[in-house]
This record gives sequence, C-alpha cells and structure tokens, in this order.
Amino acid sequence: MSFTFEALTGDALEQALPDLARLRITVFREWPYLYDGSMDYEERYLADFAKSEGSVIVAARDGNRIIGAATAAPLRGHTDSFVPLFEHHGYDPDRVFYFGESVLMREYRGKGIGHAFFDWRENHAKKTLGPKGPYEYTAFCAVIRPDNHPLKPADYRPLDPFWTKRGYRKVDGMIGKLSWKDIDQPDETEKPMQFWIRRLS
Repeated sequence: MSFTFEALTGDALEQALPDLARLRITVFREWPYLYDGSMDYEERYLADFAKSEGSVIVAARDGNRIIGAATAAPLRGHTDSFVPLFEHHGYDPDRVFYFGESVLMREYRGKGIGHAFFDWRENHAKKTLGPKGPYEYTAFCAVIRPDNHPLKPADYRPLDPFWTKRGYRKVDGMIGKLSWKDIDQPDETEKPMQFWIRRLS
C-alpha cells in the first residue's frame, strides 16, 4: 500500500470536515473512547475547530479516499477550557499547539501512518507563529478509563509506548475534562483526560 498526506487549511480544510466527522464517529466508537457520535454533534464541534486561526487537518489518502485524519490548532482559541489547566502547571497557553484527534480506519493501522500524523502536525506547529512568536510545545490528551471497565477488550494495547517514543511525556496531575455520550450510556458524562506534552525542537 502507498499513501499520500496533505496538510489542509482554509477552504480545503472546510471541504474535508464531513470526512473527518465520519472518521471520528467510526473510530471513536472503539475502546477507549466508546463515543456514540452523531453528525449534528460533529458539525457543531468541527465548526469551532475550523474557525481557529492556524488550524490544520492532516489527511491520509489511499488514492482519492481519505482513510485517516489528524487535527491540530493553537491551544488558545480552540480549546480555551484547558487554558487554566496549562497555566496552573506552568505552561504559557500562547506557546502551546494542541493536537486533537488522530483517527484512522482499522485496516490501515500499523503501517506508519500514526507517525506521519505526528510528523506533519509538529512541522505545521513549527511553521506557525503565535501571538508571542514560535510555539514551544505540542500537547494532546487521552481519556482515562478504569482497567476493570466491562467494555475493555482483552487484547487492548495502550498507546503510551508509542507516544513516549515520539518524545511525549505524561504530566502528572494534568488532567482535564471532556464530555460525550458513551455507546452503553443514555446520556453524556464527563471524562478525565490525561495530558501529554513535548517541547518542539
């Protein structure tokens, strides 16, 4: 298999939003997110992301078909709810580039696309100037689930070793909150989100 990658901004980003929404609904339904998504929710969420200055979608294509996507945007302006958390832990929010979802169809996993998603987003962050100059950090968060959760697959392998190999470190106590509806729950519930961070070289 051979794949192509493209960093989408502006009108190209807007045109890719429906593909990103479908990928999010499909991939995040799996463990550990268990997201029971809808296009209505996705349209609202992704409209906010698209308005963020400096936002990017890195699209992976097999031919003309988008089979995976990863997003990134400056922390301030896209995920303002996390700004106090970064300030509390000693990070200037204006120096942080936030990595959102990284979603890939199951049959394309294990082929190096995940590494490419990080490479492309990190390169975009390095080339983007913030209100205080170049960005110093990239960061993302991952949901925390209990080990005894009834929907946890027996063969699940966490991505911690992959993220650590990429140079990211888990920041102790740096836990935010996001809400969504799980596939086995009637309503949205708040989820703890562990932050990982890396200094841009």
